[in-house]
Amino acid sequence: MSKIAATFSALKAQNKTALVTFITAGDPGKESTVPLMHALVAGGADIIELGVPFSDPMAEGPVIQRACERALANGVGIRDVFGYVAEFRKTNQTTPVVLMGYANPIERIGPQAFIEQSVAVGADGAIVVDYPPEECEEFAAAMRAAELDLIFLLAPTSTEERIAQVAKVGGGFSYYVSLKGVTGAGNIDVADVAQRLTAIRKHVKLPVGVGFGIRDGATARAVAEVADAVVIGSRIIQEIESAGQDGAVAAVQAFTTSIRTALDA
Repeated sequence: MSKIAATFSALKAQNKTALVTFITAGDPGKESTVPLMHALVAGGADIIELGVPFSDPMAEGPVIQRACERALANGVGIRDVFGYVAEFRKTNQTTPVVLMGYANPIERIGPQAFIEQSVAVGADGAIVVDYPPEECEEFAAAMRAAELDLIFLLAPTSTEERIAQVAKVGGGFSYYVSLKGVTGAGNIDVADVAQRLTAIRKHVKLPVGVGFGIRDGATARAVAEVADAVVIGSRIIQEIESAGQDGAVAAVQAFTTSIRTALDA
């Protein structure tokens, strides 16, 4: 059982919903990432998505785009991201870490090198936004062989065929994008999400997390009624922007705590 699967299993036994949180590595500063990861855990995050900075993050709204720009201006790339995970693992061996990003950095170093480095530093999986499931079965198999989970996105527009393909090759959990658009946009229609999750679960037996548009405790709690996990990214980045580099760690921990409290209420 992977670390991600074990986390979901343990939470299910406690009748709890997983809290999956996202930050961009290297934002707001090169030395901020590992303290922010620990702050997320201290606030109650169950899984961390660590964004790999990329110049053209096509699925991201302006908030995460700015985070990528700041990280790239700080000179942070995929090899630095591996270093952050290794540093985090020195004091936390239990919280799953998922590397989230785009194909270009992985192709640049090579998929096998990406897998080997992920294993070496203690990462647990990856979300690669622009790797379609039907075109990366070989990569997914190589990830599974290394005991890493390759997590795929599903959207309101996903066909039954695409859902079945994700069920075939995905691992860890499936990530349902609740909105048509980029990260941080719009408001969630929970009734529509519930209907879509019912259709997804006809094929996908993995836990299903819901993200895009979850901005506060009330929304997180509503989504938790129908999903196995809530995923929050843009709202956390906004906390970092508002607090600045000196106040980011405290702000992120406080916000994460507020979401965890809402989920457990």
